[in-house]
Amino acid sequence: MSTERYIEAVGRRKTSTARARITPATKLSVIVNGKKVEEYFPTEMQRSNVLAPLAVEGLEQKFAVSVQVSGGGISSQAEAVRHGIARALTDFEASLRTPLKQAGYLRRDPRMKERRKFGLKKARRAPQWSKR
Repeated sequence: MSTERYIEAVGRRKTSTARARITPATKLSVIVNGKKVEEYFPTEMQRSNVLAPLAVEGLEQKFAVSVQVSGGGISSQAEAVRHGIARALTDFEASLRTPLKQAGYLRRDPRMKERRKFGLKKARRAPQWSKR
């Protein structure tokens, strides 16, 4: 068991949950579900979304990040990872809270699909009405 100090935080968006661990390091490395971030998130927008909290205060080269993420779609997972990294950074250094909060990275996006109700086709879609 290693004695390295790491900070773990949970990030969520919709139905995605990400468990992010940050460890102080000399160069940046981001591992998501055992793969490099470039392999796991195919688009540049998703990758920049994931690394955005580190770029706020120029912390790109100071941490090794390891993330376990599950649930939801790939874009939702990217934002859940962003949320988890931002929360871990605030645990690491409290002075980072203000810039991360102003950038909107500490806000959890609670929107989820509404459940289907009985008597309806979908959450709100009623069966087609017929006069006869």
